[in-house]
Amino acid sequence: MTAVVGTLERSRLWSHPELGLHAVLDATGSVRLGASDQDWAGLVPVVEITATGHGRLWSGERFIETAIGDRLTYRDHESVREGNRERTTIRLADPETGLVAEVTLETASGAGFLRSRVRLVNEGGAPLRLESVSTLTLGGITDADGGLDGLTLHWADNDWLAECRWHQAPFRDQVVPLSRFAHGHEGRGCFERYSQGSWSTGRHLPIGALTDHSGRTWLWQIESSAGWRFESGEREGVAYTALFGPDDAHHQWRHTLAPGEDFHTVPAVLVRGRSGGLDAAFAELTDYRRLIRREHPDLRALPVIYNDYMNTLMGDPTTERLLPLIEAAGKAGSEVFVIDAGWYDDDAQGWWDAVGAWEPAQGRFPGGIQEVLDAIRRHGMVPGLWLEPEVVGVRSPLAHTLPPEAFFRRGGLRVTEHGRHHLDLRHPAARAHLDAVVDRLVGEWGVGYLKLDYNINIGPGTENGPESPGAGLLGHHRAHLDWMNGLLDRHPGLVLENCGSGGLRMDYAQLAVAQIQSTSDQQDPLRYPPIAAAAATAATPEQAAVWAYPQPDHTPDRIAFTLTTALLGRVHLSGFLDRMDADQFELVRSAIGVYKDIRPEIADAHPFWPLGLPDWEDAWIAHGLKGSASTFLAVWRRERADVPESRTLTLPHLRGVPLRPEVLQPTTADATTEWDPVEAKLTIRLPRTDTAVLLRLSA
Repeated sequence: MTAVVGTLERSRLWSHPELGLHAVLDATGSVRLGASDQDWAGLVPVVEITATGHGRLWSGERFIETAIGDRLTYRDHESVREGNRERTTIRLADPETGLVAEVTLETASGAGFLRSRVRLVNEGGAPLRLESVSTLTLGGITDADGGLDGLTLHWADNDWLAECRWHQAPFRDQVVPLSRFAHGHEGRGCFERYSQGSWSTGRHLPIGALTDHSGRTWLWQIESSAGWRFESGEREGVAYTALFGPDDAHHQWRHTLAPGEDFHTVPAVLVRGRSGGLDAAFAELTDYRRLIRREHPDLRALPVIYNDYMNTLMGDPTTERLLPLIEAAGKAGSEVFVIDAGWYDDDAQGWWDAVGAWEPAQGRFPGGIQEVLDAIRRHGMVPGLWLEPEVVGVRSPLAHTLPPEAFFRRGGLRVTEHGRHHLDLRHPAARAHLDAVVDRLVGEWGVGYLKLDYNINIGPGTENGPESPGAGLLGHHRAHLDWMNGLLDRHPGLVLENCGSGGLRMDYAQLAVAQIQSTSDQQDPLRYPPIAAAAATAATPEQAAVWAYPQPDHTPDRIAFTLTTALLGRVHLSGFLDRMDADQFELVRSAIGVYKDIRPEIADAHPFWPLGLPDWEDAWIAHGLKGSASTFLAVWRRERADVPESRTLTLPHLRGVPLRPEVLQPTTADATTEWDPVEAKLTIRLPRTDTAVLLRLSA
């Protein structure tokens, strides 16, 4: 471990050769982070801050060029190396308010990522009410020709049943060129995306990118379940990007920093691909995600999960309905069986607004729920249960027995949304209640898997005393992560699935702790492929759970289609397997066997998209994983107007490699392939629409 303290005489404080980034000190004492250490004019301060009474130097939609950010001057910096990890902290101070900013930049040897977070300390004599704080800012971005016309913006829209929908647009379509010479200043706007309320990915993924025609890519990710925002725009003829957690304008976040107090921003990361476009950048981001998450054996084992909900019991489980499903799931090769929503429902008025106690429904399990859990174990599977821990139904007894301070409140009133109240896990009574529930389910019942769902958007947050709603949501979010970590500390073998009505809370604050992410509640197997193919942009492949719900009334093609969709992620099997005939069941069992054969490579593989990230209505979709020994490729052909029955894909990483593509799943699709190693082109023919195939490509 070594430390080096910088001095004001140095113009370059820090560099990251792999990213081509530099933190530079200008003549005024300002520290700026950029893709160039020569053209300082286009760089932005390494941290931008607004506070009540201290706004921006140029008013508009942008949250750069702030008064405090402009005043912050260099104090010192130090770099510490631990193994192959390096952490540099740059300290700055505002002479007017006494605010000190510590910007911590983390990376690893040879890695193409930079993770940042900021700690603010009030060393002044008066409170300071923060309204926005950047986690990471970067200026000096240009295309390969040194301009902006060749830059392309990328972002992902998200919605219930329609997650991970990527879009792109020329930078100049979103940030139009203006005449700085005529007006003396940049425009007031920018390209921005941000979250709303407590579903962190209810509108967009907290991920964006800039690429140019040469394949250079800047890709970023914000790690927050409690509000985030990013913006990109033009400054001094070059592009910049700024990444934020919650702020006042978008999330009702204000944080009063009293003298001597500190505040930590949410983390964010930037990765760069010098060539290879988005595929190379997402490969780097995948490695980074694997590096920061909590270690857990599930992330290597990748057991097959059967869940009784989707297109099957749909929240209405009973012993009678479950027992034949359990037997069939075990025979098909499942290793975990999850009883989803409804296992606690013994209320004639329905369970939605009565949840909270999480006790089994006697009417559903006449012999007790242990009879069902024992049956799961007897068939060689780990029992799992669905839980929505953060909510209490308005008709639940807990709504009256827990103290008022244990719930989200605004304006002194308890918040109600869709028949539920929301627990504040900073309150000891709320946490004690949930600890007791989980310790009973896991410690006494022997449950080894919990699907933690989150089905309401509670809005901007909670006001605990004088705090703002956004600050309350951030406080709860951090307590929620601490609670999850506590569960895994006490029950190391427990597996946690993160679900938010599918993929509406799909961020790496959650996924650094949880082992699995639900990608969607999409029930139409023909609509799932664009979600499944793009899921690896939001989560590592081994964390991305995709439903496969074959049914006895499906054709062989439809059964194979839904199964193939899940095979490059985490299989979430469902469907009435117990009602299938022998041939149908063999299609299921065979697909699960294929998954078990390839899953050892999934945990280290990198995603790629030979047809580009899919559009929602694409007829042909392709998603691949580059493994250590093989390349796996899933290809879907959906029925659309004038769909050709063959498609040619380019696979540059296999150029010159003689190989014979192997059809792994299914053999019933009548797929044929042709490989040209000189041009690195694979032509695949699927003679029928609404069919899919999984290929293995190896030397």
